[in-house]
Amino acid sequence: EAVEVIRVRHADPDLSLGRVAHEIATSRRQLERALAEVGDTTFSRELQRARMDRAAQLLVTRSLPVQVVAGAVGYRQAAQFAMKSGLPSWVLRPSAGSPDRLRT
Repeated sequence: EAVEVIRVRHADPDLSLGRVAHEIATSRRQLERALAEVGDTTFSRELQRARMDRAAQLLVTRSLPVQVVAGAVGYRQAAQFAMKSGLPSWVLRPSAGSPDRLRT
């Protein structure tokens, strides 16, 4: 249930362990424990997975700037998104050789 909430609300930059726990009527600690025991994961890992899955989908299927994709998946800054996703820093700088869809 928590993983589904994360998958649905991953674009909310303020999504937190506490908010998800509240939404599914459990404590933060119980949610942490359940994610670890059942899914061998953490809230942060699951949130990042949901965001990166959606970002990959957007980058492949649409011609969107990285800044737009970053915001669409819950990051306030493209640099934070690039760091988490492993994108090289050049994608954040407009340059003659980089593809338009990767420019901010």
